[in-house]
Amino acid sequence: MIQGGLYEESAISLRAKREAKLNKVFQIAAIVFFALAVIVAFIFLPTIPGFIMAAKEAQASPVLPIITVVLGVLMLVATGVLFWIFRRRFNVSYDYTFVEDELRITKVLNERKRKFITALKADQILKIGYCTADSYKTSLAGLGGKKPKFVTPNAEPAEDKQFVYILTTTTLGKNMYIIECRTMLLEYLVRATGRSKFTTQ
Repeated sequence: MIQGGLYEESAISLRAKREAKLNKVFQIAAIVFFALAVIVAFIFLPTIPGFIMAAKEAQASPVLPIITVVLGVLMLVATGVLFWIFRRRFNVSYDYTFVEDELRITKVLNERKRKFITALKADQILKIGYCTADSYKTSLAGLGGKKPKFVTPNAEPAEDKQFVYILTTTTLGKNMYIIECRTMLLEYLVRATGRSKFTTQ
């Protein structure tokens, strides 16, 4: 195994510039809807007591106008939340950090927020191979219906990179991770796990 080894690499979206703009658009849209919700609440919620008094004088129910105002505010807030959540689908990348005998994978949202995904230890890795190899399909069939976890933002690998599958096992069972990496990272993984676990077929 490689002791004290350190190697870092990132899988960045091939549409990063476009997705950064889309992320910004959805963020602005979310802020606009939140602002509208505050404005509507500020204008109409104080009028609810007046609705109630007017309804009592007219011997009518004040429920409908109150529900209309409250639902209007809630719908604006809900729309803002949806835009805020949806923006996270754009401008996503993944950082791979090989340290000693494990591969640490982190998801990066909009080049700012980082979310740790997993750490794949060398002794947990059963097999490593190219996703274009026949062994990918046979390894996938052995997962018992589990889907592989794609930790790359791209449907096709970037130039000088390839999709590599990593089959792991833990106390919770087998998992497969798909990474998008250069040959250097693959060499670190193979040397750490042992060449017998790497297959090109």
